[in-house]
Amino acid sequence: MISLAIATDRALLIARRASQWTVEEHLRDKSPECLAVDAHQSGRVYCGTWGSGLWRSDDAGERWDPVGAGISHAEITAVAVSPAERGIVYAGTEPSAVFRSDNGGETWGELSGLRALPSSQSWSFPPRPETHHVRWIETDPAVAGRVFVAIEAGALVRTLDGGRSWLDRVRGGPIDTHTAATHAMAPARVYSAAGDGYFESHDAGESWSRQVDGLQHRYLVGVGIDPADPDTVIVSAASGPWVAYSPRNADASVYRKSARRPFALAMEGLPPARGTIANRFAAHPGEPGVIYAANNHGVFRTADAGQTWQALEISWPPRAFARGVEALICLPG
Repeated sequence: MISLAIATDRALLIARRASQWTVEEHLRDKSPECLAVDAHQSGRVYCGTWGSGLWRSDDAGERWDPVGAGISHAEITAVAVSPAERGIVYAGTEPSAVFRSDNGGETWGELSGLRALPSSQSWSFPPRPETHHVRWIETDPAVAGRVFVAIEAGALVRTLDGGRSWLDRVRGGPIDTHTAATHAMAPARVYSAAGDGYFESHDAGESWSRQVDGLQHRYLVGVGIDPADPDTVIVSAASGPWVAYSPRNADASVYRKSARRPFALAMEGLPPARGTIANRFAAHPGEPGVIYAANNHGVFRTADAGQTWQALEISWPPRAFARGVEALICLPG
């Protein structure tokens, strides 16, 4: 049975289902930011926080302990586990830096070559132009050591050797990736939901195509892929950051595309765009056609890869999503 973990500004929420859904609150007041599951180690989950460092659970989220010896910043903005290598974990921070652990998060070392990339001189987070951060880390499921790192804002960069060396952004690629994805059934394909549109690469980031046909809104936040079909993609989109993230001003939609068709609105069963922040998505390889979406109204599920949605009947704590959602993942078991 799939459980769900949702990072919100005030706590990490874990919804588990036996005969009915129950909800636990963890890491309260630690500002959870990002989440990752270790497929090699049953029950192991990581949570990065804003200001309280990196945390790890070895029992599917019931107990959490701080980890991160060697990570020199407390603002953890991205975390990812290598599906192709046991024990390899990556963490990204603000200011922009990437750290690697070879022992499941016990100790860490910085991959300093990232900060030496030529494009780093132009990286800037517009609301706070004096800084920037690692928004997303995507580890390739097919190739050990191949990792994609999104800087907000300024670049989607790569390493092919686990961080020993780095390749800078390429011409025509996304500048402001918010979520990246890969798919086990599509080697070398990379998906990017970015502030400058939707992009795909079919050669592991060497080149990119910007695909915005059908998108009425082109500030993209989340991307989800059908576990059984790498050509079926859903995205969350808005007209800009002001309406993508703030529940008070929210106005964000979900779009879907399949095969070579353009994007089309995919809102059946979801709350109206007005009043809804940009969704975060999650899927599990054991549930073909199923994608979960989290927004300020709760969590929703599609069983037909985004054509229709249904709210999960879960009793959340009062105002659990009042400030929006930072991250969503599936917890197996």
